[in-house]
Amino acid sequence: MLSALALAGGVLSAPARLRGESAFPHFFFAQVRYRGGSWDPNPQFVEAMMEELERRTSIDGAKERRVTDLSDPDLFFFPFLFMAGKYEFEPLRPQEREVLKRYLTFGGFLFAEDTLGVKGYGFDRAFRAEMKKIFPAQDLKRLPLDHPVYQSFYLINQIGGRQPVSPYFEGIALDQWTPVIYSQNDLSGAWSRDGLGKWVHECTPGGEAQRAQAFKAGINVIVYSLTSDYKRDLVHHPFIKKRLNL
Repeated sequence: MLSALALAGGVLSAPARLRGESAFPHFFFAQVRYRGGSWDPNPQFVEAMMEELERRTSIDGAKERRVTDLSDPDLFFFPFLFMAGKYEFEPLRPQEREVLKRYLTFGGFLFAEDTLGVKGYGFDRAFRAEMKKIFPAQDLKRLPLDHPVYQSFYLINQIGGRQPVSPYFEGIALDQWTPVIYSQNDLSGAWSRDGLGKWVHECTPGGEAQRAQAFKAGINVIVYSLTSDYKRDLVHHPFIKKRLNL
């Protein structure tokens, strides 16, 4: 059933994202709930991020997320999945891996975060293992600074976050499209704000400048997921390289 939805166009292909009638549709986070580990490490991340998205772009952002899982029959209608955690989670079931592979192959997008930020441990180890089972011929690789995700809205050369584990995103590429982008910097932790309007976490060691970088990086990820790789158009290359000092 889920694969039929994908084939019917429930998830837009990457070119369709760019050429669709609405370049910036209503956006919402669909957060993946999984077994074991900690699927919801930053439950208060959405509101501030959506406020910044709307303030800085023409994208209409939903203030509430949709919690889903990989058996949800509506999964293929969600163009953007968010998956986060601190600790190792239970292995996905074979049918869940197949669904996620079809979702990503047919144009869906997954942004994943290890909010603990320890390489080779906990969520990081489990997530890398699952990606290798889903795409055995691919590896999560560092995305170079000329990748469109660093240029989709802001021109950035570091991604900020609650903790600066790495200045780069990692990702899995399928042709010219990168349907999986991964961070260990806990961007969603930097976005998190409580009911009184106070930030839930400090950003160390860079403070509020580091938080600002996290918001810019998040906006870039969202815009990239909606517009694919249009910034690779050769018209943009000299300007972008000059701005990024490449």
